[in-house]
Amino acid sequence: MAAPVETAARITPLEPIELDPKDFPPTNGGSIPPLAKHWQQLDFREILSRPAAFLSVSQSNSVYKPGGVQYAEGHAFRGSLEATVKAVKAARAAKNFVSFNWIGYSVFRDDYPKTDFDRVQYAGWTGHIDATPEQIAWDNELVPELRELVRPGDNELFETALQTAFVGTDLPGRLARHKVEVIVLTGIHLDWCIEGNARAARDHGLLPIVIGDATGAARPDQEPAAFERINNYFAPVITSDQFVDWLQR
Repeated sequence: MAAPVETAARITPLEPIELDPKDFPPTNGGSIPPLAKHWQQLDFREILSRPAAFLSVSQSNSVYKPGGVQYAEGHAFRGSLEATVKAVKAARAAKNFVSFNWIGYSVFRDDYPKTDFDRVQYAGWTGHIDATPEQIAWDNELVPELRELVRPGDNELFETALQTAFVGTDLPGRLARHKVEVIVLTGIHLDWCIEGNARAARDHGLLPIVIGDATGAARPDQEPAAFERINNYFAPVITSDQFVDWLQR
């Protein structure tokens, strides 16, 4: 029997576990509702020809790789990473995408300014994990499948607020300097950072579009209600195939 890996010798904050892909749906595309009636009045090919930004949120080793703090949620097998890669490549080929933003989200927040609410909530996430700085850095790192798509001039940053990059970062200023009108969102978690950033984008006068199959909630059963809420009130929710098709104008 193999000896257990010492915590300090591991690169990962948690002992890697095996998940059965059959325990997870390979995509959430079937949970994405039709566009709300008000969005159906719009020409999305035209909208997606305007100055646009791509925002990938919290697509890190923590979520997709064994030993990551959030790996047990099964996102590695639920299709969001593959859909994101497809969407990024399509956006790179479209000349109007003037800003690419890779937004990290660390669940290790000991060194973040905290309210009393933050303090107890953040401790509930990782307070029980005795992780080294190197393990935390690995957990926070952009997943390799996306790291290889990063280009010089892209914006890499971390959220410092609870659920949005529009507070406490340079994102709003960067988008303004590029005269961005449209933002396209992918990432984790659908009902947290994706919804939070979509709401904030609307309040900043932007046009957010969520690529639904390139996102995911902690559990698949949480996704239908989140898709419906976002799609009805805050942003159109589309598939990666629709996104690619509408860009090929």
